[in-house]
Amino acid sequence: MASKIAYQGEPGANSNIACKQMFPDMESVPCASFEDAFELVSSGEAQLAMIPIENSIAGRVADIHILLPQSKLQIVGEYFLPIHFDLLGIPGSTIEGATEVHSHIHALGQCRKLIRDHGLKPVIAGDTAGSAREVAEWNDPRKLSLAPPLAAQIYGLEVLASRVEDDPSNTTRFVVLAREKELPARVQLPGPTVTSFVFRVRNVPSALYKALGGFATNGVNMTRLESYMVGNEFAATMFMADVEGHPEDQPLKLALEELDFFTTEVRILGVYPAAGYRAAATA
Repeated sequence: MASKIAYQGEPGANSNIACKQMFPDMESVPCASFEDAFELVSSGEAQLAMIPIENSIAGRVADIHILLPQSKLQIVGEYFLPIHFDLLGIPGSTIEGATEVHSHIHALGQCRKLIRDHGLKPVIAGDTAGSAREVAEWNDPRKLSLAPPLAAQIYGLEVLASRVEDDPSNTTRFVVLAREKELPARVQLPGPTVTSFVFRVRNVPSALYKALGGFATNGVNMTRLESYMVGNEFAATMFMADVEGHPEDQPLKLALEELDFFTTEVRILGVYPAAGYRAAATA
């Protein structure tokens, strides 16, 4: 029996493509929500989950920063997927004869030029691939879908225009999640490594500045820092961060020790190999 990897969305979604590209031998399992994907891994029904965490244009993926620390799952890998959208319609449809285009709100926002140039009415759908399925079911040539290329194959639609996204550099970063286990030692990760963690600063003046000082003085590169509120009080702020390095590396070890002094909570979410995309992007 093939191992399973869960993702949020319908077959043909970008998360499905990321699963197939990174883990071609695993069975990709679609889930209606992020919570469902997390639960499949927590229960042992799936070994991994492929979860989008940030997009180069849209920024942070909503809810993930809250769900991930609460899930008791661990980040074990990352994957960067260039995002491409095709304009899809039922066989025989044309762009000129269409009046509406359906897709996820982010996809519509990332293909504004095409929508404007052809005078199409954007209609928000819950999922890019789901909009392709709906267009196929409606069988109406006036309704089109903006969806990943795989969706056209799955739902039998025609590609009316390819790669219609406004920004060709559009990329989504995914994290691969597994059930919690002991963090891998440095000898297990000899190459470039990423450490992800969340922390809560003490409620004192300049707390964040002081908490981050150790990373600067020890030469640790922080590649991501996001803040979000916790609970019902605006005074309680958590931060999610990614840094280059392994906690056993002396610079990061010292930085985390200093961070601990200025925080009330620190939790490592994962230590995992850096994707090759990082090196290529900075070359």
